[in-house]
Formats: sequence, structure tokens, C-alpha cells
Amino acid sequence: MWRAMDDWFAHIWEYHAIAGAFTLALALTAVWAERRRLRRTNLDAVGFMPWTVIYLISFLAAVVFLGLAAREWFGA
Repeated sequence: MWRAMDDWFAHIWEYHAIAGAFTLALALTAVWAERRRLRRTNLDAVGFMPWTVIYLISFLAAVVFLGLAAREWFGA
């Protein structure tokens, strides 16, 4: 049956580690997309996604989440 989220993760650092891993994956995806955009062959097809801003915000969030997870893991 359905269990509450509190039963899935025993410690709060696991929530932060999962969120940090997700935002780090998003940051890496944004780096890949920006590199792909810069190396395009058709210079008129610029796209509309602000990949640099997405990278900066997601990388900052990943550093915060993973820092919190490390602090709570070492403190536990």
C-alpha cells in the first residue's frame, strides 16, 4: 500500500541529496544544450531557452542542496 514520504527516507539529508542530484543533472543538461547551441551550423536558428541562466540557477541550487546534505550527513 501507499506509504508516507517520511517512511521512504529515514533522514532529511536524503531529501537534500536527491534534490541536489536532480538540480546537478539539470545544470549539466543546460551546459550541454548551451554548447550545442553555440556550435550550431545554422546561425539563424538561435533558439529561445536561456541556457546560461538555467545553468547558473540550477548549479547554485545543487551546491546548496548538496552542501546541506553533506552537513546533515556528517552531523548525524
